[in-house]
Amino acid sequence: MRTSIATVSLSGSLTEKLTAAARAGFDGVEIFENDLLASPLTPEEVRARCADLGLTIDLYQPMRDIEAVPADEFARNLRRARAKFAVMNRLGADTVLVCSSVSPLAVDDDALAAGQLARLADLAQDFGVRVAYEALAWGRHVSTYDHAWRIVETAGHPALGTCLDSFHILSRGSDLKPIGDIPGEKIFFLQLADAPLPAMDVLQWSRHHRRFPGQGGFDVAGLLRHVLRAGYDGPLSLEVFNDVFRQAEAGPTAVDARRSLLVLQEEVGLGALPPPVVPTGVAFAELVTPDAEPVTSLLGALGFARTARHRGKPVELWERGEARVLVNTGPATLPHARRGPGGATAADSTRLAAVGLESPDPAGAARRAEALLTPVLPRRRADGDALLDAVSAPDGTELFLCATNRPQLPDWRADFTDLPGIAAARDGVRIDHLSLTQPWHHFDEAVLFHRAVLGLDAQESVDVADPYGLLRSRAVSTADGAVRIPLTVGAAPGDDTAHARHIALGTPDVVAAARRFTEAGGRLLPIPANYYDDLAARYEFTDAELATYRELGILYDRDAHGVFRHCYTRTVGRVFFELVQRDGGYQGYGAANAPVRLAAQHTAR
Repeated sequence: MRTSIATVSLSGSLTEKLTAAARAGFDGVEIFENDLLASPLTPEEVRARCADLGLTIDLYQPMRDIEAVPADEFARNLRRARAKFAVMNRLGADTVLVCSSVSPLAVDDDALAAGQLARLADLAQDFGVRVAYEALAWGRHVSTYDHAWRIVETAGHPALGTCLDSFHILSRGSDLKPIGDIPGEKIFFLQLADAPLPAMDVLQWSRHHRRFPGQGGFDVAGLLRHVLRAGYDGPLSLEVFNDVFRQAEAGPTAVDARRSLLVLQEEVGLGALPPPVVPTGVAFAELVTPDAEPVTSLLGALGFARTARHRGKPVELWERGEARVLVNTGPATLPHARRGPGGATAADSTRLAAVGLESPDPAGAARRAEALLTPVLPRRRADGDALLDAVSAPDGTELFLCATNRPQLPDWRADFTDLPGIAAARDGVRIDHLSLTQPWHHFDEAVLFHRAVLGLDAQESVDVADPYGLLRSRAVSTADGAVRIPLTVGAAPGDDTAHARHIALGTPDVVAAARRFTEAGGRLLPIPANYYDDLAARYEFTDAELATYRELGILYDRDAHGVFRHCYTRTVGRVFFELVQRDGGYQGYGAANAPVRLAAQHTAR
């Protein structure tokens, strides 16, 4: 029998995945949609590449949340499907995978599902495409293969069949005998995968993935309260099996463990710590660089003005609106950096090394940090320098606890001398968020640190697909969004500097900001045309609006609260900037677009 492999099973760019599949002797591939969207190749070029390699394109996947939805939603789904079928024709693919819906809009109505899938198959047939309907094990109403087959059978359409997936079937413990009752010609596709049994999963979870209290999702504090009410007065002992901890340096891990117990005791009322002092904003971001010219050229194109110079250090202040960036050309080291090719580290190039956080009580914030075993950094102060408190985050980032333009508190701006005749634009630009990539062995520690020491709220963890692996991201923020810090786990051990950090600048008009940037000589990250073809299928835009997004490389996302438009500069050293526009209370960071952005950055690099 012929063999095939899904591109999602392999790492790298789409071209690299196709080459690897062909060299391994596969006859065909399933093309995962995100791989196409992130590819600079047109669908026709992908088709030609597969033909050159001797590969057939056996499946395009997936289409999600299609069936059993209200009529207006289904009309939008058909519009989306029409665009995808046209792409499939360009690819030369004749079968599409449709997963059972997980949409909250979907209703438990098999007749409606069958009718809508039949209408989808009618449209597919017009394009010479077959629809393979698959039951996701976590589908909202259809989660077993036999249920999916009943719907396909009811629809009775020649262009509609089923896809059987070994994982979805075996993970639910489904009876395999009824598979024999499905006509072979109606099984349009078979996907195979293995996985540990659930009992083994629990054991591996226990032996490899435990974390310290406050770093996971268990209610450890609630359990401890019950134990204490029972009269327990012995030690609070940690027993944590974790592969990362067992590879990381013992000293910092022990500090992390102790910090977790201090926070836990505070939560149940066993110990008194200085109260958390939640930051109220971002005072500045500090870039350290051995060569100021590329950085200052980038800042200039972004509309920043060099407004001041430090009185005794090689540090300049650049401002635009409420956003402030310090450019430090003095010598600096980077904790935890590993040497790369030629002996270089991230410290040898431009990097985001420090952040100033506005604090209503800098001294109180420092007291809490120190009580939670956070290193308070010694400062080299000249006479007259502001007495600023600074602490070190687990990844070595310096966090300054400071005040700006508040006479009753030490003002960090007092250390700078204004440059005559220069004024920054006051146009509503601000630092929207700071994305801090973490070394692989500090991610969970970093989340606990920002929650416990700084009093930030942690959002849900998000997995982000990079062409060469899967990244994990978790944002911490204040309730009002004045401080937003997405934390992303870095590359694999041995390559902590693989992913850059970035500064996101909030603007009321991202299109105007992007145009000004390019007119000033700045270079935005180019985004593949396939992304915009898909965007047009998912949302309705005017031709002019979509053309503008294509021209400038602007990405688009929306959530229940609003809309997010954003674009990226080219990377300088280990830093790049993002221009963002939040409308209507959008809460996220454009995570759905991250795979496309990451792939584009790899291509640009």
